[in-house]
Amino acid sequence: MHVRLQSWFPFRVDICLNGRHWLARELEQAKVAYRKRENALVWVEDMAKAQQLLDQQVHLDWRKALDGLLAQTHPHRKEICKPLNLQYYWSVAQSEYASDVLFKDPAELARLYPSLVHHGLSSFSSPDVMRFLGRKVPTTGGVHPNFKGEVISDLKQRPEGVRIKHSVNGNSIKLYDKQESVLRVETTINNPIDFRVYRRSESHRQAGKDWRVLRRSVCDMPRRAKVSRAANERYLQALSSVNTHVPLFAWTKEVCRRHRRGQRRWRALNPLSPADGALLRAVSRGEWNINGFRNRDLRRLLFAGKADPRRDQQNARKTGRLILLLRLHGLVSKVSHTNRYVLTNKGRVTITALLAANDANTEELTKLAA
Repeated sequence: MHVRLQSWFPFRVDICLNGRHWLARELEQAKVAYRKRENALVWVEDMAKAQQLLDQQVHLDWRKALDGLLAQTHPHRKEICKPLNLQYYWSVAQSEYASDVLFKDPAELARLYPSLVHHGLSSFSSPDVMRFLGRKVPTTGGVHPNFKGEVISDLKQRPEGVRIKHSVNGNSIKLYDKQESVLRVETTINNPIDFRVYRRSESHRQAGKDWRVLRRSVCDMPRRAKVSRAANERYLQALSSVNTHVPLFAWTKEVCRRHRRGQRRWRALNPLSPADGALLRAVSRGEWNINGFRNRDLRRLLFAGKADPRRDQQNARKTGRLILLLRLHGLVSKVSHTNRYVLTNKGRVTITALLAANDANTEELTKLAA
């Protein structure tokens, strides 16, 4: 870490703190063995203990700790602040929250990483990136017409390897490999206005708590960490379907043919047809990863436009039959005691493969076949 003190009025103080180095010191104090290369822990004797220490960092008494650093580096602070009874206000200019996936075999990460990069660039649309970073996206799947920001996905060749980065309004999520055996997903927040925290109003303290804009203040650090971790997990979840050695036909042969079990029959799925293609895209949307989808969520996507009550009931029954079809093929499962459904592991991999093949051109497919 370092502390920078501006030597002229208003004597701004900038503090940069590296959580991985901090963790390394805590592991030494806890007598937990580890191996570290630059800013990456490549092996830890007790992973659960390391995660516990990292989680505790977030809930530090930040004001007290930062005031202690101020006392060490700014000897005239009391003299300067006293006439107007001022005090330093600690805010977060930039936060980075990284989730590391450690590989035992570097060769396995080297084999997998190009597929992850390709999947991240070719499969994630602007609405997907916005969902990863906590923005609401209309049920139509497009970008809201009032959105004036910019969504950017880019690829950069670094000395250490390839880095893919997605950004929205100054906030970003990126994927890169480190030290040959660490896959890192990292969310950076520069503009917290896109996120919410459940708190009281600062101007109306008597009002009840509500979901309000995430502040730059260090008092919102736990919530900042929580939304960043959720973004990382959404991104990793979306990437996870690319990790398979099974040929495409092996995943699709079951869903692309008719089935019969006793008296029950159900039809095959045709991912190349507009109707089934739209159905598969709808159930694989990123926002369903956490809480799943309901009949009415799917209905809004499949049957756009206003409908009268009678037509809406008909659409609800059609959607129910489509959900049943996906369940019979093993692509989705019902969440117990709810009316929500989530993709199964089979569904996630199969649908991702089908949609990727559907979107690829003949040149790309020929290269993969070769």
